[in-house]
Amino acid sequence: MEDFNKENKYLKAKERVDRLKKFYSNLTSYVLVISALALINYVTNEWRYMWFLWAAFGWGIGILFHAIGTFDLNPFFGRAWEERKIKELMREEDEIKKWE
Repeated sequence: MEDFNKENKYLKAKERVDRLKKFYSNLTSYVLVISALALINYVTNEWRYMWFLWAAFGWGIGILFHAIGTFDLNPFFGRAWEERKIKELMREEDEIKKWE
C-alpha cells in the first residue's frame, strides 16, 4: 500500500511539473512573439498605430486562463474542489456497496 501511495504522489507531482512546463513555455513564447511584433510595429510605423497590442491582448487572455488552470486559482471548481468531489463520490459508492 505504501508503494502505491508513493507512486501516486510521484505521478501527481510529474503531472504538476508537466503543467508548469507547458505554462512557462507558453509564457516564454508570448513574450518573445509579442516583443517581435512590437519591434516590427515600431519599425514599420513608429507607434502611429500600435496594432501589436491586439495580439498581445488576445493571447494575454489565453495566458490568463492557462495560469488559472496551472496554478489552481479558480475558487469555485479548482483542483482542491475536484479532489474533494472525487473522494465524496468514492465514499458514496462504498456506502452503496455496503447496503447491497
